[in-house]
Order: sequence, then C-alpha cells, then structure tokens
Amino acid sequence: MNVVRKVGILAPEAFGAATLLDTKDPMGLRATAPLLDAWIRDMETDRSPFQIPGHKGRTNLTGPIVDGDIPVLPGNHPYRISPSLILEAEKLAADLWGADLCRFGVNGSSGSNHAAVMAVAGPGDKVIVSRTLHKSVLVGMVYAGVIPVWVRPEINPATGLPEYLPSTRLKETIEANPDAKAVLIGEPSYVGTMSNIPRLAKVCHDAGIPLVVDAAWAAHYGFHPELPEHPLAEGADIVVTSAHKTLPAWSQASFVLVRKGLVDLDRFNKAFDSTQTTSMSGRILASIDASRALLQKHGYDLIDPIIDATEKGRATLVANGIDVIDGEYIDPLKLVILLPKTGADGNLVEQDLLKANIDVEMANRDLIIPMITFADTPELIEDLINRIIESVNRHRGEPRPIATAAAFSIIPEVVVSPRDAFFSKHEVVRAKDAVGRVSAEMICPYPPGVPVLSPGERITQEALDALFEARDSGVRIAFAADRTLETFVVLPQ
Repeated sequence: MNVVRKVGILAPEAFGAATLLDTKDPMGLRATAPLLDAWIRDMETDRSPFQIPGHKGRTNLTGPIVDGDIPVLPGNHPYRISPSLILEAEKLAADLWGADLCRFGVNGSSGSNHAAVMAVAGPGDKVIVSRTLHKSVLVGMVYAGVIPVWVRPEINPATGLPEYLPSTRLKETIEANPDAKAVLIGEPSYVGTMSNIPRLAKVCHDAGIPLVVDAAWAAHYGFHPELPEHPLAEGADIVVTSAHKTLPAWSQASFVLVRKGLVDLDRFNKAFDSTQTTSMSGRILASIDASRALLQKHGYDLIDPIIDATEKGRATLVANGIDVIDGEYIDPLKLVILLPKTGADGNLVEQDLLKANIDVEMANRDLIIPMITFADTPELIEDLINRIIESVNRHRGEPRPIATAAAFSIIPEVVVSPRDAFFSKHEVVRAKDAVGRVSAEMICPYPPGVPVLSPGERITQEALDALFEARDSGVRIAFAADRTLETFVVLPQ
C-alpha cells in the first residue's frame, strides 16, 4: 500500500502552541473527551471528600502514588466522573469504531474476556476456541461452564510460531460441532500474525453463530492505511481490546466493542458488569477516553513515523544477519526477532539490555520481542536496534534449529470440562507419573500466556517434553502449582 510519509516524529508544537499551555492536556483532547475533562476538573478543584478512597487525595501519607486517583461517583454528576458520563464516553467510542455497544473496563482484557464468554454461552454449551488464546479466555470458560472445542492455527515451520487460522479448518470444525454456540479467536496473535477475519466471520455467520475476537494487541488497528482494519470492521461480533497495550492508557484499561444481532446486548451488559469492580478507577476510565480521543484526532500522525522506524529497524536487523518475522499479514508495529540462526541466547541478550535499563516485552532463548507503540520515537527504536545487534554479535554461536513454541506444539485432548476439573478434588503426582492423568491446573509458558495444559486435559508425554524444554530454555512457567515442573496437580483416578 502506497502512502505519503512524513519525515521524523511529529513534535508537540505541530498540534498547535495553544495546547502546550495545558500540561494536563498537551494534545488538546479535553474538549472531545468527557471523562478526561472531568478528571482534569477534579484535579484542579480543592475538594473535601468524605467518601472513598481512604487516602482522600493526601500525598503526604504514602506519597505521590495516590495522586490523581479519583473514584467513580454515585448519581449522575454531569461534570464529574459518574455513570452517566461514562455512558457518554462509551457512546463516543462505539461511534468511532462502528459498534452498537462499547463498555470500558478496569480489569484488563482478562475481565472483558470473561464477560465475552459468559455472554455467548452457558453451562454445558460448546464453544470453538483457537489454541492461541490467552489464559483469561479459559478462565471465562470455567466461569461459564462451557466445553471447549479447540482449533489450531497453522504453524510456520520456519519460525515455530502460529500464522493464521484457515477458514476451511474452522468450517470443518463447525460442521463437526453443529451445536457450538460461538467461535473465539485471538487476533492478532501475540507475535503479530493475522488471520483473514472477513473469511472467518463469514464462516461463523453462515452457521448462525457469533465470532468473538480477543484483539488485546490491536487497539491501534484501523487508524493508518498500513495497519490492518479493526476486527469489528471486518465482521467480528465482539472485540475485546486492551487500551493499555498499544495505546497510552493506564494499566488494566480495556474496552469491548459489540455488534448486535448474534449477540444479546442485555446479556452482554449483565456479564460485563459481573466482571468489574463496583469501585472503578476514574483515572483508568479517563485514560481510555483520552486514548480514544487521541486516536481519533491524531492517530495517523502519531503512528506513521513509528511504522517507518520499525520497518527500518527490521531491515537493519536482516542486513546484520538477524531474522525477523515479516510479511503481508504481520502487524507492521510488531517486532519479533528470531535468534536460532545466530546461535545467540535471547536470555543473554535481554541481560545486556537490562544493564542499559532497557526492558523488552518478551525474551527467551530463541526470541526477543520489544513492544513498540506510537509512544516511542524513531530515535529510541534506532538505539534499541543497534544495542540488540551489538549484543547478538557478542553472543553469536553455532546455529540451532527452530523449535516450535510449547504452547503451539501440543494437540489438546479434553477429557472433562474446564469447570468440572477446576472444582474437582485433586492430588499431586511426580512428573514421571503424570502421563495419562487429567490435569487439574493450567500451565502456561509466560509470555504469551497460551496454555500448554488446561484443567480437564489429558497430560501427554509430548506436553511434558514441551514444558520441560520451555523451562530449560529460560521461559517462565506460570500458573502451575509447582513451577519447577517436578510435580503436577491431577484429578483422582
């Protein structure tokens, strides 16, 4: 796709000198972001709050950690963060993305995923689920009492990572399970690969069931011609998105977009409300509203130079003999660096970066994934690339074969529902005695948080080998009762 590029990163002055006068609203968003406006107003007003939170705004007790922590007020205050003002902000987001409903969440995409599952299926229902999905979807299945029918994406043998879910495979799975209530997929994947959402949506809609997309990493999609369209625009019925992953929102910020028709909006609202605290953070909610307004007003100008810098970074890495994931169906802002051909250990590269106070999203023996957003600058990205090249060259060794990531190498066998396994009695066995038993726990190499074993699945030797290899290569094993993997929690025989 040919687009006109701007040179360099957009300076704040380019948005107008007047906006620089307000340090709380440097990008001039306040007039179009009601929750941001209310938050700023509260910060500028000297109040005597006889309500929660207990710190009462005093920073002389525990320090500035509580500064700006404003609650959602009861009632319908038109100029303070209240339920009516939240509805106004959610309506603005729904209109921007073309949804019939938008809900802002403060429990991350995890809580939103729980709500999405409960909105489309209930106890004993089947749902078809991509094996690339985050563990929070599995927790949602425990809450809802549903039975997963797992479907696997294509695995690229050159990278060992997932690529896309073929629409033909999804159609076959639906035909083999005509009583399935919904399809749940994760797009884009943790490594930025994309499926053809319009084709998958058509397969689902032809069968009369909704397509639910965990698009935690795709909040920026649709705001630049080189980015994929947002999944809702491509036919998805529910789209869960983390505002804090690729947008400048507070941690835990999430929003969900819903299209009516195959989804009962009242049921979705009931499910969503059940997953959120009744003491929502006004500051988190305001950050979602501000991020929406920022995308709407300045999205292209902020994203464009970072796409260009990331493309240059990929080219520089390849020119130095370091492989990256690239291609037409890859998020252009996702930088996934492959190390096997260099012989370097990504754990050692990460240690070099940490010494320079540089944190990356993920690092293991074979991969380095720095998280890039439009909050970065071309200069920072260039410096990162140069430091990675320097470190890889320092640690180069004998090339090794690509190993398929543990989470994507196992074909799961569901024996009992995740809910039944979760609440069942259990026992602990040694690893050597676990093969053939049914797991009572979830075990994920993290990141990306995709389960290798889930509650209710049979433990195979292949699953154990994949977990042991991940552990031995430096990957953190999450959620297991024994993270050394010497013992496993299983259902009684």
